[in-house]
Amino acid sequence: MQVMQGDAVERLNLKTLLLEPELLEHLQPNVHMAATLISLKDAMPAQAKALARQVVARVVDDLQARLAEPLRSAVTGSLNRSQRNLRPRQNEVDWGRTLLKNLHTYDPERKSVIPERLVGYGRARRQLKAVTLCVDQSGSMASSVVYAGIFGAVLASLPALKTNVVVYDTTVVDLTDHLADPVDVLFGVQLGGGNDTPLALRYCQGLLTNPEEHTFVLISDLYEGSGSAEMIRRLNEFRELGVRVIVLLALDDDGTPSYDHDNAARLAALGIPVFACTPDFFPDLMATALQGADIGTWAASRGIVTARAGAEPTSS
Repeated sequence: MQVMQGDAVERLNLKTLLLEPELLEHLQPNVHMAATLISLKDAMPAQAKALARQVVARVVDDLQARLAEPLRSAVTGSLNRSQRNLRPRQNEVDWGRTLLKNLHTYDPERKSVIPERLVGYGRARRQLKAVTLCVDQSGSMASSVVYAGIFGAVLASLPALKTNVVVYDTTVVDLTDHLADPVDVLFGVQLGGGNDTPLALRYCQGLLTNPEEHTFVLISDLYEGSGSAEMIRRLNEFRELGVRVIVLLALDDDGTPSYDHDNAARLAALGIPVFACTPDFFPDLMATALQGADIGTWAASRGIVTARAGAEPTSS
């Protein structure tokens, strides 16, 4: 494996980059380069790995500058809306906000506002809403892993949300404790190799402590081989428990992904939304999911084609 990785370094001309730090100043790193460096990290000497980490950190900074605030705003707004009290009892009415919302109904003759709509104080949640990102780290999912790591770190920074990030190949790694630093998250993944989605789902089942408040996002191309039946069965069990299950065939800007069409169609037949999503759409997707709105309707309104039972979906 290390010989193959060394060949890849030579072929991609990354060895020169890693041995000449001054080149970093003139480099425009991107998601694909970050994914390649992460996949090769175990074949690098310590100095090269430190330089590779700098490159990945630059990619993370660039992506966070573009994507972090939209995700925070969308999710925070969604959580606030989900806690609004639209039919308050008398002792729950927020009279200050009610007056502001109804100023247009002011009656000069009566010198009073006639409320058309009462605004109530938000009712406290018994438990936090939760999100789990379960990410296939096989080589074909490399760009998706980079984006998922960054989004996971942003979601974890929101105190009103409990976030878990789990990555897997033939083993499962829970990166939740590292989410404060997305670069640490990305250097904790092991890109390439096989995958065992059922194993990951078995682990994630233990995270579903409050299923009806949980959104579970599987990011995978669904190539599973002999484990397909168990993968589909377990995802359906999650759904039946009340978990909001979403399957993203890819989370990147690379266009139509390669994926297992049969497994996608089987999941769609169970009512589980399956589609590819660009990073720019992900914040709105999460806001929609956390609000409990219909994902299929959301996708259709944005021109995203979802998988259908017995049909082959395409990416938007």
